[in-house]
Parts: sequence; structure tokens; C-alpha cells
Amino acid sequence: EVQLVESGGALVQAGGSLRLSCRASGFIFDNYAIGWFRQAPGKAREEVSCISDSDGSTEYKDSVKGRFTISRDNAKNTVYLQMNSLKPEDTAVYRCAVELWTKECPTSENEYDYWGQGTQVTVSS
Repeated sequence: EVQLVESGGALVQAGGSLRLSCRASGFIFDNYAIGWFRQAPGKAREEVSCISDSDGSTEYKDSVKGRFTISRDNAKNTVYLQMNSLKPEDTAVYRCAVELWTKECPTSENEYDYWGQGTQVTVSS
């Protein structure tokens, strides 16, 4: 079956960097889109970035543009989220999700098919 496993979350000081990984298994790393989401306690879940298959198109939430970079390594079946210049407001549980049988990023969270368990990112001030 399809599985997504996130890793890389940690406690980091404001201004620091982390790289999150989303390793996928159970499907061929083709015809898919993978999104990164985050949710802080008491806050709504929000999509921070997405990468799609054919042309590697990427999308970013406005608040992370210029600080976060999403990338993929198809040979390793892994998508990364490089996070620089971290701020306390970036603190959240970060999860990755995949939509299969697509080459475009979904327009709705509901379109994703499988989700990872999440990794905690905590940015201290």
C-alpha cells in the first residue's frame, strides 16, 4: 500500500534552517503531486507547498515564499521541504500528502489520497 513517512522535524531557534523529508513507497514516483501541510495547535491546517509530476511545477503559500523550497529526488522516492529563516509562527506539525494519478497540484486538500503521520517543527524565539 501507499505509505508516506516524514522526517526532519526538530527544535530550532528563530532564523535557523531545517530540511524535512517525505519518503514515499507503494507507488511509482510518477503521475503524482505531493503537498506539504502544517497545523499549529488551535489553528487551521494550511498547505505550505506542493510539487507536481511532469514538469516539477511548485506552489507556495505566500508567507513562506523566499524562505521554503520544495524539491524532489525521484530516485529516492522522496520529496523535501527546505526551510530557511524559520520564524516562531512556522511552529507546527508538518505532514506530507500525495494525490495519485495526476500531474497537477490539487486545488483542495480533499483531493489528496494518502497522508503521512507528521513531524514536529518547533521554532523558538
